[in-house]
Order: sequence, then C-alpha cells, then structure tokens
Amino acid sequence: MLEEVERWLARRSWSAADRPLDQLLAAKRGSGTTVSVVLPALDEEATVGAIVATIRRELMSDAVPLVDELVVVDSGSTDRTAEVAAAAGARVVHRDEILPRLPALPGKGEVLWRSLLATTGDVVCFVDADLKDFSADFVSGIVGPLLTDPDVHFVKAMYDRPLGEAPGQGGRVTELVARPLLNLHWPRLAGFVQPLGGEYAARRELLERLPFPVGYGVELGLLVDALHTVGLDALAQVDVGVRRHRHQDGRALGRMAAAIYRTAQLRLARGHLVRPVLTQFERTAEGFVPRTYAVDTEERPPMAEIPEYAQRHAA
Repeated sequence: MLEEVERWLARRSWSAADRPLDQLLAAKRGSGTTVSVVLPALDEEATVGAIVATIRRELMSDAVPLVDELVVVDSGSTDRTAEVAAAAGARVVHRDEILPRLPALPGKGEVLWRSLLATTGDVVCFVDADLKDFSADFVSGIVGPLLTDPDVHFVKAMYDRPLGEAPGQGGRVTELVARPLLNLHWPRLAGFVQPLGGEYAARRELLERLPFPVGYGVELGLLVDALHTVGLDALAQVDVGVRRHRHQDGRALGRMAAAIYRTAQLRLARGHLVRPVLTQFERTAEGFVPRTYAVDTEERPPMAEIPEYAQRHAA
C-alpha cells in the first residue's frame, strides 16, 4: 500500500461513534448546512418502509433534526414500494417525473443522477433501499464528516458484509473485480473498504460536477472521478457496522461485474467498447444455452450542465 494511502487511512477513516449526534446537530446549526437523503428503489416493498421509518423517527424529529429531506425515487416498481415508502413518511418521486424531456434509461445510476434535480440539500446522502436491520448510523455516520470538516467532500460507508450466516463473504464483485481494478489502476483508492457500497454522502457542489454512469458502474465511476476532481484528502470513509441486504445470483453479479469493468475501462482510456455485450450460459434441459445482455454504455453528463438544473439554482 502506498504511504499516502496509509496516512489517509489514519486521517480519513472513522467510526460512526466518533461523532455523536449532539456534535453533528451543533455543527449543522452553526453552518446552516441542509441534508437530503435519497433512496433509489425498485421493487423494495419488503424493506423500504422500515428504512424510511427509522430515518424519520431517529433523524428527523424535533429533538434530532439532522435530515431535512427524505426522498424515495421509484424507478418503475411493480410492487407496493411507492405506497409503503409514502406511508412510512418519505416523499416519493417517480424517476420518469424528473427531467421528463430526457427519456429515462434503466439503471441505478440514472436514478441517482436524476435525484439531484428532485432534492435541495447541500449534502446528499444515498442509501440503498434493500437493507435489512437498518441502523440510522448508515446516515448519520457518513453525513457526520461533511458537517464537521469543511475539507471533506465525499464519504463512503464501510461495514461487514455477511453472505447469509457466513461473515465477510459478501461483496463478491468488490473482491473479484473492483478491488483488483482500483489497486492496479487507481492505487490511491486502495484504502476504501467498500468501494462499491451503495451508502455514501457528498456535497452537492461536487456531485453536480461529476458524470454519472447510468447502471451498476455508478459507484466506481463516482469514486474515481471524485478522486480526480477534489483529491484523496477530500475523500473519507466511516465504519457503520454490519450491512445485510438481498443478495443477487451469480449471473446477475456477472452482469454487474461487466458494467463495472466497462466503467473502469472508459476512465482508463476514455474510448469506446468494441462490443459492449456480455454472454452468459444457463443450463436447460437442452444443455447450456447462451444468454446475451447489453452492458451499460451510457453516462449522464454532470448535472451542472443540464439547463433545468442551472435554472433552478439561478432562481
């Protein structure tokens, strides 16, 4: 590991317990910083309600007004995600209602990008909607450094990721794809424990300057681009405990890995893939059948370049 990264780990890695809520509230009052929490959601009726209810109860009360805005962006759920989220106290916005002049592309990154137009906070905190046993530390922990340290601009959560009952076996795409890519090509980011984690917070003024890969590559893309935009010392991570969520099957992970590799490739060469598809194999009664999927090849430009966004901030 680079000496620079070792120093960064000592200076920019914390625990959620390092910043008690009263300290965060005092810093928030002193700075006037507003905080938006965004949950991108697709068919998450089983978990989104509990996450929203916890944030409302523990971080949006009169006693603890840490979060100013809680928005669930529904990207086309066919279940009761929107209804459950609204009943729990979130403002629910459908992806297609945001920036309707641009037809929406499928993918998580598309939802996160559009959420910048649907929120107003100075700090934007993203939280996946499939988390189980959710703790408010996932929000307060990663928002904390942004409220207390003006030199910090981007904060990732770090945590243990069990796979079922097996500790430390989650995050398979991280270990097999993302971590090798970062260590080999962006070694200054080698200190991030969970580079692909869906829980992170950043200053709006940074997010609006970054392009957003529309699919699974969004976390890697934002992390790499944030490094080049504000430098390593402006990035940080906070330990928030244990993350439990719905795991995907091996083929889905393969598609995720291909999108992440493609995101890295574009940042290494800023070129174009010759053949942006991935073929996988599924055993059927007739033998192995090839299934070919498109790999995400789209990125949205920095939100600061979108006229509707510029007009809103000029108003």
